[in-house]
This record gives sequence, C-alpha cells and structure tokens, in this order.
Amino acid sequence: MNLRIVAGSAGGRRLKVPKGVEIRPTQDRIKQAIFSALGERVPGARVLDLYAGTGALGLEALSRGAASAHFVEKNRITGRCIAENLALCGFAETGRVLERDALDYLRKTPPTPFDLVFADPPYDKTKTDAALHPLFAHIAPWLAPDGLLVWEYFSGQSLEGIPGLQTLFQRRYGETGICFFAAAPLS
Repeated sequence: MNLRIVAGSAGGRRLKVPKGVEIRPTQDRIKQAIFSALGERVPGARVLDLYAGTGALGLEALSRGAASAHFVEKNRITGRCIAENLALCGFAETGRVLERDALDYLRKTPPTPFDLVFADPPYDKTKTDAALHPLFAHIAPWLAPDGLLVWEYFSGQSLEGIPGLQTLFQRRYGETGICFFAAAPLS
C-alpha cells in the first residue's frame, strides 16, 4: 500500500505502513478534499488525530503548517509506525503519539481544546446510524471555540441530529463519508 503526504513541507514523502495490521488509510483524493475544505484553518492549528492508524491526517496537517499534533492509536505496532513517520517527515518535535484507545482517552483525560480533531473510527457497516458512536458524547470539550471535528465514516450511515454539534460540511466519496462538525452554539 502506497501512502504519502499530499502537500506542504513534506509533500510527496512516502509514509511507512505497519505490516500485519488491518488499517484503512484515508485515500489521497479524500485527504486533498478535506484539506482543501479546511483551507486556512490548518496553519498554526493544534491537532488531535483519534483512531490515528498511520497518522496520515495529522501528518498531513503538520506538513501544511499545523503547530502540533497528538496521535491517539491503541495498537502498539501502529503507534510505533506513526512515531517513525513523524521522524521521517521531520515532525518528531511537534507530534506526540499516545498508545491508547480513543474513547478511553477522551473519557479519562482532562480535555485540552484542539483546533482540529480528526476521527476515523473503524467502519461498522452493520449499523445504519453512525451518530450513535459513543465518541460523540465526549468530543465537545475537546474542541476549541472555533474548532472543528472532521469525522470519517461509512457513507451508508446517517449522521443526523448529534447533540452538541452542528454539521458544517458533508460529502461522500464512494464508501467513505466526510463530515465537518463544530460545537453547537449555546442557546
């Protein structure tokens, strides 16, 4: 599997992919669409990459000028691969790998607001309502006042009516759906 940084200071750099671990990295065209939509929100951003896998989304953000990125990935082999990719791209000082379950991390760690939160949980194609994912109940305190949650999901699922979040952008790319959320305004 060829995986690379699409643009920025590490643009074109090939990333290491862990052997023997089932992952579903975000395709280049989808990464490009995400970062085109994010535009000027990326430079200087503090990034949290949940269910990080290879770390491709957080690494892409760092390449495009994000100030820092935390990568939360429970698989130890994949976590080591993210650390290697950080070093390979020259981001060892601005990236931090946390080998933890994403939901456990959100539940048990005091929230630190991030400007961009990427979440790409494993697809569950048997469920039609992605909005029931337990992460949604814990994400709002992790978003900075103008922060965004970028959620990747199986496009056959619905993401309607998530309490505390408002949908800003939603697109489908084959089996993959991308949705940008912001914290809902307090009424």
